[in-house]
Amino acid sequence: MKFAVPALAASAALASAVPTVRSPLESRQAANVPALDDLIKAKGKVYFGTASDFYGTTAEASDAAYQKVLNNSGLFGQQTPANAMKFQPTEPNQGQFTFGPGDNFVKYAKANGQLIRCHNLIWQSQLPSYITSRQWTPADNATLTAIMKEHITNVVTHFSDACYAWDVVNEPLNGDGTYATASPFYNAIGAAYIPLAFQFASDAVKQTGKDIKLYVNEYGTENPGAKATALLNIVKDVKNRGIKIDGVGFESHFIVGQTPSRASQTSVKQQFAAAGVDVAVTELDVRFSSLPPTQAQLQQQATDYVNSVGSCLDVPRCVGVTVWDFDDKYSWIPSTFSGQGQADLFNSDLTVKPAVAAIAQLLQS
Repeated sequence: MKFAVPALAASAALASAVPTVRSPLESRQAANVPALDDLIKAKGKVYFGTASDFYGTTAEASDAAYQKVLNNSGLFGQQTPANAMKFQPTEPNQGQFTFGPGDNFVKYAKANGQLIRCHNLIWQSQLPSYITSRQWTPADNATLTAIMKEHITNVVTHFSDACYAWDVVNEPLNGDGTYATASPFYNAIGAAYIPLAFQFASDAVKQTGKDIKLYVNEYGTENPGAKATALLNIVKDVKNRGIKIDGVGFESHFIVGQTPSRASQTSVKQQFAAAGVDVAVTELDVRFSSLPPTQAQLQQQATDYVNSVGSCLDVPRCVGVTVWDFDDKYSWIPSTFSGQGQADLFNSDLTVKPAVAAIAQLLQS
């Protein structure tokens, strides 16, 4: 999914204890930015990462200040391509693959020594017109299954040297836990499209000889309830069929003051871990429902971030945390939720919010 407050200086004690990078704003007073990836790795996790749209002609690719933060692997040890590897960008015409944006993304992240969580193979959104221009029914099962298989096989194979993990199926459920009927894959193939997608991805991974982790990724499952239960049933179904599924991504798009508690988030993650899969926080941001925020609201946002990161620390099988971009300038929130925003760790001028120091403090505790 992707589509002003003063700078906060970390405390002197925090600055002396945490590896830091220089602020990318050379005209401003230097600020200490905690190296969150280094800190979370010291807790036994694999990464603290960020999504980005850094490739080719995007605005981020020409924003030098943004790049200086993004390429600091002590801060972000993993990158997720927010859009470059989705269905429409990689196969805009049936059987014709365009990997340029994804290749550019990979080149940049690899140059920084960052892991890459590849995102995503099958989703109901950002599909090419040869899929969206028609109504799909069960009579089209074989046709769309073949399209799905060809797409997954080619994309997984092409990026096999880049991807630490893939989000194979993205957001298969509605908010109430029923299957998303806006998905052409569901309409043509039924619920079986999910294990089929994992089977095709698993077969492609085997052909590459790599150890690429395969995830299902979903929003709104961070609290116990019908949707979390439905997602857990999907995981169990795929596993019971003997098909490779390695993990579950909890997107974690939250609202300040309405974020699930650390205990609730931990409880759900533990349920999935008990089912035999890894878990990860994959798209974390915490938006304000009205702007501008007060100082008290900024502190609440910091608490919400800490509870979300803390839930990963609480679960041994939680491998890491990804924020859905780090800079409010490039956040997907304002264009999707009118009047809302400032959901990321950094303000639009790349000064840090209280949440950054709060996460660092958590990771040192």
